[in-house]
Amino acid sequence: MRILIVDDEQAIVDLIKLNLELEGFETITSNNGFEAIKAAQLQKPDLILLDIMMPGMTGFEACKSLQNLNIPIILLTAKDSIQDKLKGLELGADDYITKPFDSRELIARIKTVLRRVDKYSSKDEDTVAAGPICMNPTERIALIDDNEVFLTPKEFDLLLLFIENQKKVFSRENILESVWGFEYMGDSRTVDMHIQRLRRKLGDYSSYIKTVFTIGYKFEVSQ
Repeated sequence: MRILIVDDEQAIVDLIKLNLELEGFETITSNNGFEAIKAAQLQKPDLILLDIMMPGMTGFEACKSLQNLNIPIILLTAKDSIQDKLKGLELGADDYITKPFDSRELIARIKTVLRRVDKYSSKDEDTVAAGPICMNPTERIALIDDNEVFLTPKEFDLLLLFIENQKKVFSRENILESVWGFEYMGDSRTVDMHIQRLRRKLGDYSSYIKTVFTIGYKFEVSQ
């Protein structure tokens, strides 16, 4: 597995690089957002560790630019405010970890995210479909009316969860556990934000994601 480490503090980059390589990961490094985007496009890492507070281009800006590459992102942040964490998740990040952090926690978070991605990409079925929506979990491609729609990793996993469990009612907590993982300790508002963004991308088919009052959401193709 190849991981791109992005941080403007070289000492932090070197420390993370050392710990990841001891765990058997291959690493790529970058010290700013512009270089990170180029590295991600050229070398296609399996996961990106992305610092938020960087000069020139912030991690938030880089995260937004990296969305279409469909690469899982873990944000590294010195800030502990819920607003910053929610903003990162809204931009498509898969997880966040607050500095200073223990290397064992970072590695555990990385493995958790990679397991979740692999869970969806290793399915036997080439495609799953619901009405005009077709998804390929192996290639992580989503099509609506035969046109590709670009989803962040979390949006893809969320839509796949719904399509594979049509008409099943999910609470926000169920969705957090299924898509973000049991280790996720964030606010359930994260689910609502991702649902809103996913509905926008579904366009004319946004009504397929139905709100179940006081409980959560379900997916049902309208007749």
